[in-house]
Formats: sequence, C-alpha cells, structure tokens
Amino acid sequence: MIKKIELNLKELGDLAKIIPGPEPRLRVSPTLGRIIPVCEPKLDGNESTYVARCLETNWISSTGNNIEQFEKKFARCCGTRYGISCTSGTTALHLALVTLGIGKGDEVIIPTFTMIATANAVTYTGATPVLVDAEPDTWNIDTEQIEEKITERTRAVIVVHTYGHPADMDKILSIAKKYHLYVVEDAAEAHGAEYKGKKIGSIGNIACFSFYANKIITTGEGGMLTTNDKKIAEVAKELRSHAFSKERHFWHQYIGYNYRMTNLQAAIGLAQVERFDEFVQLRIEHARLYNSMLKGIKGITLPPETKDVKNVYWMYSILVEDELGISRDELRGRLAERGVETRTFFIPMHLQPIYFRRYPQRFPIAEELCRKGMYLPSASSLTEKEINYVVKSIISVI
Repeated sequence: MIKKIELNLKELGDLAKIIPGPEPRLRVSPTLGRIIPVCEPKLDGNESTYVARCLETNWISSTGNNIEQFEKKFARCCGTRYGISCTSGTTALHLALVTLGIGKGDEVIIPTFTMIATANAVTYTGATPVLVDAEPDTWNIDTEQIEEKITERTRAVIVVHTYGHPADMDKILSIAKKYHLYVVEDAAEAHGAEYKGKKIGSIGNIACFSFYANKIITTGEGGMLTTNDKKIAEVAKELRSHAFSKERHFWHQYIGYNYRMTNLQAAIGLAQVERFDEFVQLRIEHARLYNSMLKGIKGITLPPETKDVKNVYWMYSILVEDELGISRDELRGRLAERGVETRTFFIPMHLQPIYFRRYPQRFPIAEELCRKGMYLPSASSLTEKEINYVVKSIISVI
C-alpha cells in the first residue's frame, strides 16, 4: 500500500507560520440569504442543448464531432494550429512532457509558487522538478534566477502564467534558445491572456490548459494542449489514446495513456468556447470594479498590472499586508461569517509534505505570497451587487 508522507509543522520551524490555517466555516450571508462562492461555472448558453444532442445520438464517449470542433475552436482562440483535448490540466502537463521525451534523469525548471499539478506532472515522468522563486511584482517565475538552476540535465522550463497574468516570455524564450530547452506554458489559469499581442498558449513549444469548473472556460474536468508544431501535435494525439497505431488496431509503438476527453465534455466546452471573449471580458471587468473599490484601502495589495500584457484575472487575488491590522486568515474567517467564500494562495512546492525534504533551500518571495495571499469571489457570473457586498464586507471587518 502506498505510504502517506507526513510532515509535522514543527519540522518547518519558523516557516510553520506561513502555512494557512484550516478552512473557515462558511455561513449564509444575512444580507443576501446565500453564500457567494469563490468561483462557479457560468452554464447558461448552449451547454444543455449540445449535451442533449450527444445523448440523443449515443455519441457520449471519446469519439464524436464535438471533440474535433472544440479542439479547433479553442486552438483558434489561442492563435495556434493544433489543439489536443484530454482529461485534465494535469494530464495535459504530463502528456506535454512525455511527448517532448522528458523522463528519468532529466530536470525541468518550474516555479515553486504554483499549484502542485505542475510539480507532480514532472515527477510522473521520472524527471526532477527544479524550483525557482517568484518575482515580487508579477508573482510569476523569477526569470533572473532561471539560468543559475540550469545543468547539463535540464531539458525544459515550465512557465506558469500565475492567476492569469502572463510571465516574461521574451526573457524565458531567450534563455531557452541559449540552452536548447523546451518551453512549456502552464496556461491553466490564463485562458485569453496575451503577452505583447501574442496569445498565451501560442508562445512556447507547447501549452497546457485546464477546464476545471473554476476556470474561465470549463468542461467540468478536462484539459487541452495547444501547439503550432505538427509533429508535437501528432505524437500527443497518439499518446493520449493508448498510443493506438494508425497502421493497425491494437498495435502500440509508444507507452500510451488513456487521457481522452469525452464527447459529452466537449459538448460543454464547445458551448463555452462560443462565449470565449465574453467570459474573458467579464473577468477583466470584475477586476476593474474590485480595483476601483479596494485601491484606497491601506494594507491591501491589488493584483499585478504590467505593461504590454493582458491579465485575465482568473482569480481576483490580493495580498493582505501587515498594515491592514488583521492577518489574511483572520480576514478570511470574518468574511466567511458573512457568507463570502475565499481561498488562500498556493502553498509553495518546497513546503509541501511530499517535496519538503527534497528542497532545503528558502524561497522568500513565494513564502510571502503564501502568507499574505487570498482570492476573492471571481466567477464570470458575479454581479455588481455581489462585488459591492464583498468589498463592503471587507471594509466592515477590518
């Protein structure tokens, strides 16, 4: 039986104070009569119509017209020639890495400040995740620290566009070219984002998207690879389906995976991608409203804004500074009592029980982001009234 990796917080020493406390108990808002979730899908388009069509025609598995249509339309939204659907953002990352031939003995550079799927996907291949701290201004991987982590075993850099804000792709591509490395974009949080006019998902060798229910575009669960490289697309498409050969059935020339998206999921995705620009713009407009209402509050740092990039604010993310007078966890607890659900930022990879003993070094920016960061409700379906309520609730409890 698999062994659970235990980590007593005492082992962390002074780092223990960085780890978020237990989730606060949510109560129904006395004003609204309900809870405002941190995120939820917006499914009021053609989703039910397209799913019903699958059921009526019996095309519910991994074959069906919706899959190809969804792949083509999503790829077009990302400015790429190819889209390869799969079961999740995590399997998209794993599929991307194995398609590029990354495996045991290799190293892949990733940010320590990311969701654990990034590190796990590297680990699945047998390669080693090599961690880099975050930038203080964008919260993305610190490009100034990448080169010092490169060795003769380094094969790729995974770039996470954190919370929808694009990373410094010019610098990363320059480093990758110098050292002959692949660039994988972890764009799970960045549907519709842009870097200097280029669509996120079209800049590296391959990109990976998630369609989990809290993403800007959702299929419930699901993922997508995007690329402009025909060979990468062909291999990834073959690997995701047990590596069935085109020559004959039950003939396998690779170790393949069952990472296929279903036609039912693609039906939802197809309806969602029809409103791609609308959903992206809603996230941006909600962020502008939050910004206008929160900008005068001393002790709250607003999400990053960088010249020449389009941040899509997958989650509206703030830092609770010491000047606010209460901690991030205290603020979350008080908001929960008023029916406002929130989330903490990612716990960095070097502080995770399963990775902690591998990485004795410190990553101070990621640690501060973990200590201070939280998301406010961020769904595309949010109303101005709800945003007003969230902000007024913050003001009332500090």
